Amino acid sequence: MRQGLQLKISQQLTMTPQLQQAIRLLQLSTLELREEMIEQLYSNPLLEMEDDGQSEPITSPSQSTSSETNQVSEAEKNSEQNPEYEWNDEIPQDLPVDANWDDVYSPPAANSAGGEVDIEQVHQVTESLQGHLEWQLNLTPFSEKDKEIAVAFIDAIDDAGFIGSNLLDIISHIQYDDPDDAIEADELIAVLHRLQQFDPPGVFARTVSECLLIQLHQMAPETAYLDTAKILVAEFLDDIAAIDSARLAKKAGISAEQLQGALSLIRSLNPRPGESMSANNVEYVVPDAYVEKVKNRWVVRLNDSNMPKLRINESYSTLIKRADNSSDNQFLKDNLAEARWFLRSIESRNETLMRVAMTIVDLQQGFLDFGPIAMKPMVLSDIASKLELHESTISRVTTTKYLATPQGIFELKYFFSSHVGTASGGECSSTAVCAILKEMIGAEQPAKPLSDNKLTSLLEEQGIQVARRTVAKYRESMGIPSSSQRKRF
Repeated sequence: MRQGLQLKISQQLTMTPQLQQAIRLLQLSTLELREEMIEQLYSNPLLEMEDDGQSEPITSPSQSTSSETNQVSEAEKNSEQNPEYEWNDEIPQDLPVDANWDDVYSPPAANSAGGEVDIEQVHQVTESLQGHLEWQLNLTPFSEKDKEIAVAFIDAIDDAGFIGSNLLDIISHIQYDDPDDAIEADELIAVLHRLQQFDPPGVFARTVSECLLIQLHQMAPETAYLDTAKILVAEFLDDIAAIDSARLAKKAGISAEQLQGALSLIRSLNPRPGESMSANNVEYVVPDAYVEKVKNRWVVRLNDSNMPKLRINESYSTLIKRADNSSDNQFLKDNLAEARWFLRSIESRNETLMRVAMTIVDLQQGFLDFGPIAMKPMVLSDIASKLELHESTISRVTTTKYLATPQGIFELKYFFSSHVGTASGGECSSTAVCAILKEMIGAEQPAKPLSDNKLTSLLEEQGIQVARRTVAKYRESMGIPSSSQRKRF
């Protein structure tokens, strides 16, 4: 093997920590960026929050004395108008052993000012369906054996509030040494019927029909169309799903008025009662930018109302000495460089987000004026070419970022959509096609809904060329059922 020297030229991207931080900040949402800024504020001593310049006015002693006098006079007025403000200053020196402190010392009531309840002090006791049922179980008299069965049933209930049909399998882990103590099927049914009276109505049902019947049995006997609703749920539940009112009324032997009244009562029931107790953590969307029309022009502005305003701490930065190589001075130097780069990365992120949002608004002005029906087809390369950025950068900027428009709050990715061809050789956005389909289906006759083939032909009349399977795909993406399921008699 012969050794030699070779000269080679190559380009290589080095991901420095500063570049990695800038890329990470670019794809953070507003709430995530706020948390990141607060974390940096606490970890970096060279960062501080800008003061708003609001300070309490300094009052002179005479002014403070007069203000205290006014407060005292106001308290006296309140004590005269409201006897609850009376303060008992005469506390005896020697109190009996069995004395009650409230009888001697009566401070003003905490809720006497306005009678309002502090919502922050209201705490939820139960957080899950099982916890809610166990709380009711502890308040219901059960024998030890029945309570053990009830606990097993509560553990076996699903999120919808249903329980398995095979009750013996649920309590199979319960064993007794004495054969006479073996659990019989009648005991299981008796405990189940007691648990079916718990809240929410309809829990511990084994079928949908049983769930609805439990809720109907808990209604007042004088409820209109109650008996008819019980018959329909018990015997004609499958026919109710078929949505053929004339056939169902004839089969059940009732009038059309009774059928409609019973169906309205059935629709008010909850077929999945357990979901009402599920602890859903609601995540609120905070828009990253706002767009509004000012003097016939769409103007974009970033949402920085909830962002902490950071700056370099001048007190610490002045302590840094260039020629000093001590550990304390080096610590300040490193934190100063990190703080400057962090602030520069935030400015770069905001600038890039602003440029992307303005470009999207410029290309989608028809959507802002007329809604989704006027959406234009747009892909990532369209924005990248205009801003001279890479498509991956546009993808990071538009991820989990929201734009507040007069049409609503939309994720920036919502404005990007594929296109379908038109008869004139142009392009139409898939979002606009979905909006047109939704309008057509909303205007159809309930007795004669439009099929996918009919919708395809109607789109062709408007110059939009799509296949029937494409129409079916768009319809399913919007959660619209087929024509046979939309039919109403």
